[in-house]
Order: sequence, then structure tokens, then C-alpha cells
Amino acid sequence: MLVSGPEEVLAERATAAIREYLRAEDASLEVTDVRADDYVAGTLLTVTSPSLFGEPRLVRVSGVEKCSDTFLAEAIGYLANPQDGATVVLRHTGSSVRGKKLLDAVRGGQGGGIEVPCAAVKRDSDRFDFAAGEFKSAGVRIAPPALRALVSAFADDLTELAAACQQLIADVAGDISEQVVARYYGGRVETSAFTVADTAIAGRYGDALVALRHALASGADPVPMVAAIASKLRTMARVAGNREPSGALAARLGMKDWQVDRARRDLSGWTDGTLGLAIQAAARADAEVKGASRDPIFALERLVTVIATREPFGG
Repeated sequence: MLVSGPEEVLAERATAAIREYLRAEDASLEVTDVRADDYVAGTLLTVTSPSLFGEPRLVRVSGVEKCSDTFLAEAIGYLANPQDGATVVLRHTGSSVRGKKLLDAVRGGQGGGIEVPCAAVKRDSDRFDFAAGEFKSAGVRIAPPALRALVSAFADDLTELAAACQQLIADVAGDISEQVVARYYGGRVETSAFTVADTAIAGRYGDALVALRHALASGADPVPMVAAIASKLRTMARVAGNREPSGALAARLGMKDWQVDRARRDLSGWTDGTLGLAIQAAARADAEVKGASRDPIFALERLVTVIATREPFGG
């Protein structure tokens, strides 16, 4: 089996699910971990060969994206003659093209290969679905505003979001409210890029600058902050002027109903001209925080100023 892609929390869960499935079939399952980048010749054959008592074997191979030539040759050879009772899980992050021949063979079904893709979760709606699924699986109810605050607070790291969900599930008895999320992760929520974006879009210039400086003092990176602000502006632009019901528009745009409703509220007081000005400012800031300017902090402050005042910088 090939567990591929950069989203580590999904990869860990996929591998754990495979282990639990095999263990449920036979509690005597033998589990062995092998590193593909520090591989000793003959290891794969040794750990997959039938044991004296015939227990099933699970071999978890990490670092396939940086595997040695020896591992690559032996793994490709193994696919041609896999061992009965053995399951080999190959973990490839996709950070390199190393091992492509092996991956292609697994994807082609050689040796009974199956791929479990763990693509990066980038869209807000996908993170929202992921977090909602965490609570649903645990039978825990979380208020929609609380879920939105939690997802916004951990928008840059799915692993951290998963850990935050699990902590709330383990610690909180009963339903999870927005106040509970604020108590646990208030500092993170208050300094998130989305808080900066929300206050600026609402025209609260002073609050936006305070939130921005608080976020930067907490170690926030200007690049994802600009990306978050630009994302909200793009959502506003997609929704602007459209009178479709929220559900129908959300389905057509690949969004959630609440995202459409929120964008429509955000558009209050905006015109096509001021929204276009803000989007242009976001594009400029994006280039500047990625190297086009020697002062990314100033670029970010200028962007917040343009959005909050809805006027050209210095105008």
C-alpha cells in the first residue's frame, strides 16, 4: 500500500487504520518499522517472510521520498513476488520525485498495490469539514461559531487543528460553545490572520492595526497573513452582486452556506470600486512579502490601511 502526499495527520491516520484493521483480523499481528533512507540490504525480505507460527506481518516503511538505491531495487523486486500474509505500507510525502518507478508500479496495481492519497488540505471549507468530522466521529456537538473560530485559529496547520479538536473532545464535558473555544485558544484566535482581515474589512482601522501588531508580536508570518486576507477578499468578490439563495450559490462555488452568508455581511458598505482597490492592494502586498520588498511588515500594514479605510494608501 502506498500512503502518499504531504498531509501528515491524514497519513498517520491512514496507517493507523490499516494497522487496526489487520489487528482486528488477527491479534497476533507483527508490526515492523523500516526506514527507506537508511536501509540495510535484505531487510524487506526478512521482515516480510513467514514466521515460525505464521503470524500476519505489517511493515511500515517511512522516508520513501528519499529512499536509498538498495531499497528502491529491492522494493521493486518485492512487488513482483509479494509474500503471503504480509502488508507493506510505503510512506511517500511527495516532496521529491525519488522512487517514482516504485510509485508508478504500485499505482499500476503491481503486487496488488493500493494508493491512499493524503493531499494537502488548503481550502477553508475542507478544513471546516475535517474539524466537523472530528467532533461528529466522537459524538460531540460543537456550535457553528465555535467551530469557525477553531478552524480560523489553526488555519495554517491541519495537524495542530486535529490536536486542538482532540483536546476539546477529551477535556470538555457536554457541548462545545464559542466561549469554550475562546477559553482554550483565545490568544490564538485573537491573533489569527482572519481576525486581522475581519476587523479591516469591517472598517475598524484602529482595531485592525492593534490586531495586526498583536499577531506579529506573537510570531505570525506576513506571507500566510496576506494569503488569508486575500482569500477573504476573493470570496467577497465571488459573492458580490449575486442574488442566488445561499445554498445554491455555495454549491455552485464549492463553498459552505455560512461562507456565503459571511461574505455577504462583509460586503456591507463596499462597492465594486473599493473592492477592486483592496484586491489590487492584496496582490501587491503578496508580491512584496514574498521578496519584492525589503520591508514586508510595512507592506502588510499598508494593505490593512487600504482595506480598513477603503482608500488608496495616503489618499
